[in-house]
Amino acid sequence: MAVNAGKSVLHRPLVLMLLTLAIAVAGAIGWLYLDYQRFLRTPLALDSEGRNLEVRPGQSLSGLAWQLHEEGLLAHPRYLALLGRISGEAGRIQAGEFHIPAGATPGQLLQILTSGRVVQYPVTLIAGWTIQQLRAHLAEQPFLDHTLDGVDDAELMQRLERPGQHPEGWFLPDTYHFPRGTRDIVVLRRALQAMERHLEQNWERRRPDLPLDSPYEALILASIVEKETGIPEERARIAGVFVRRLERGMRLQTDPTVIYGMGDAFDGNIRRRDLRTDTPYNTYTRGGLPPTPIALPSAEAVTAVMHPAAGEALYFVSRGDGSHVFSATLQEHNRAVRRYQLNRP
Repeated sequence: MAVNAGKSVLHRPLVLMLLTLAIAVAGAIGWLYLDYQRFLRTPLALDSEGRNLEVRPGQSLSGLAWQLHEEGLLAHPRYLALLGRISGEAGRIQAGEFHIPAGATPGQLLQILTSGRVVQYPVTLIAGWTIQQLRAHLAEQPFLDHTLDGVDDAELMQRLERPGQHPEGWFLPDTYHFPRGTRDIVVLRRALQAMERHLEQNWERRRPDLPLDSPYEALILASIVEKETGIPEERARIAGVFVRRLERGMRLQTDPTVIYGMGDAFDGNIRRRDLRTDTPYNTYTRGGLPPTPIALPSAEAVTAVMHPAAGEALYFVSRGDGSHVFSATLQEHNRAVRRYQLNRP
């Protein structure tokens, strides 16, 4: 009896030690659980605008977590990796640039990184631009992958699978959206395909008696209408004037084509001698349409050419405010020129 009592006394410290250890472990686990739950509820340390986060191809969630931690945005990188393993999303994060909004929690961050909804940047092509202006604009976009430096227009169209085609006018003005790293030629390809679709659809629904032999001729005329139009409501009327002149064999006599033919020689002023200097684009010295478009026509300009407004006007002159005076006779036109261009009664 005495021996057993001694053994019982000896076991008590061990039991107490094990009990204390168990309580400590349970407390630690409980603390870690509560800390993990706090982590899940705590937003990342982002400013009010949030931030864009770029995930490199092959980058792991753990590596990304430590990157965010080093940037002071995430308090516990191991917890984010743990969340990824528990949810099964760790291996599903995608490469690309993602926008993380202010107030995003770790769980929301993980949802964004696995969503595939990468940041899209706008590229706006402006109606009336020449191909040189368009290419210069693309070259200024920092998020694009620039592959066309030193590539001439002929090689550009070769890469776009339109060999031998002049690039002027073929890219539909609009705002397109692309992720970071998109090649510049991808932008041009999308705009080219959009213009081809729009041109084909409108050509099929065109007024049947138009004095135009092909969709390309319509594109050429649409580019002239675009450059002559000051207010959108006049596109169809201006198109009507040019269509009637073509029908009657009259020269188009439009200044924008002359300016385009002058190239770098144009200094901002067009003079009488410029109107008399013959170039393939001078519609004062040559009949019919110029050989190519002279700018990017808007979708509306293409539609206006396919459905020009009816009327008798064969001339128009600018009032100086974007609108025009339309005239059916040369006598009426000359009066309008004296009033609005020469400031004579």
